[in-house]
Amino acid sequence: MNAISIRPTRSTLPIVNHIADSVLLCIGLPGVQWLVGQPINNLTTTACLLACILLFAIGEVVGIYRPSRGRSANEEVTLCTLAWTMTFVMLILVGVFTKQIDSFARSTIAMWYMLGGLMLLTSHMGIRALIEWRGKNGYGVRNTAIVGANRLGFDIAKNAMSAADSGIKIVGFYDDRNAGRRLAEDEGLPAFCGDTKELIEKVQSNEIDTVLIALPMRAEKRIQSLLDQLGNSTASVYIVPDFFVFELLHSRWTHVGGLPVVSVFETPMYGVDGWLKRLLDLSASVVGCILVSPILLICALLVRFTSSGPVFFRQKRYGLDGKEILVWKFRSMYTCDNGPVVKQATKNDPRVTPVGRILRRTSLDELPQLFNVIEGSMSLVGPRPHANAHNEHFRKLIRGYMMRHKVKPGITGLAQVEGSRGETDTVEKMQARIALDHRYIREWSLWFDIKILFKTFWVVVKNEAY
Repeated sequence: MNAISIRPTRSTLPIVNHIADSVLLCIGLPGVQWLVGQPINNLTTTACLLACILLFAIGEVVGIYRPSRGRSANEEVTLCTLAWTMTFVMLILVGVFTKQIDSFARSTIAMWYMLGGLMLLTSHMGIRALIEWRGKNGYGVRNTAIVGANRLGFDIAKNAMSAADSGIKIVGFYDDRNAGRRLAEDEGLPAFCGDTKELIEKVQSNEIDTVLIALPMRAEKRIQSLLDQLGNSTASVYIVPDFFVFELLHSRWTHVGGLPVVSVFETPMYGVDGWLKRLLDLSASVVGCILVSPILLICALLVRFTSSGPVFFRQKRYGLDGKEILVWKFRSMYTCDNGPVVKQATKNDPRVTPVGRILRRTSLDELPQLFNVIEGSMSLVGPRPHANAHNEHFRKLIRGYMMRHKVKPGITGLAQVEGSRGETDTVEKMQARIALDHRYIREWSLWFDIKILFKTFWVVVKNEAY
């Protein structure tokens, strides 16, 4: 039996954006040099080519060359600005290390940054506006019907209608079930149009270009019958597997022995993404240790001379894939609980030392975890590690609890900046935190990590921790 090969559909939009950005970058620097009267030479060409390569790589990581999936115009502007700024910083660093930075006038460098950023924004927003205009006016849009008036079908319609670059127009739902068995229609969605017999008539009269089958996989006979009828038409037909109604943790297509499979629980930090996250962790934590070394020293001295016991407390926690790690912290309590039973800290906890109370309120007790990041057992951003005793307790009570360990634990995380930090004295509070941890894993990107780091700063400044 031959293995089935499912080929991914490749959009032309990223290619168009890549080409447009490269052309603009190659025009921008020579244009600026011409304006300021600086000669254009081989170094200009080299700088332009390097800028194109760097923007290509950084743009892929940040996400400006990925499908927008309903991304707002403001988000598009932010991501483009971030990608170009990171590219420009890298160019400056290369220029400094190669000692070629002095070949360009400071005015040329400043003008290229401003002009290049403006040109990139104009390009991306122009292409975005063109796509939206084509969609609103029906150019290149496929009339699409959904078979299955169910929750999966409704979710597909909502996603398609929210994405300007989807290229499809949902004309309605078709289902052979009677009104009593169909799901009640959601407000704002296209109406129910009839049964599959009426659908076949519409398809054969070329009124419908695309059919999305959102029937449950157990309805194999119904799906096969529908495929047999649609096979006698020119409509494009897609099957949407109903396993997407389950909570999939960063699902992705892959192959096992040549057969396509989809992950249910998996880490998003694969390949290049994992290396980039590690690079961010390592570089930022090393720089951070250097910058906060005076604070580390002061905190260590305060802990050492205000209460008896060690300066640092290394507590057993679960790391990546549930493997045990030792997490560094400044000791903030008179006790060092690290056994099978660990009582969570509460407000006005008598076990907390006076200095420890300040350290916990300002989150300074977490600073030594930069050592964990450098050694690779933790990340700057990720689900906060809980004491092993708490892990064993809550894994029995909360569905999917251990899935938070599919990524490295972090010094900070989404839960900490979304108000779900501090004491989790009820199962409901822990469930809320775990839900945010799962969301972080599903939606992870390097830009997401950067946003969480900035939000963490404001949370600490506002003294929302204890």
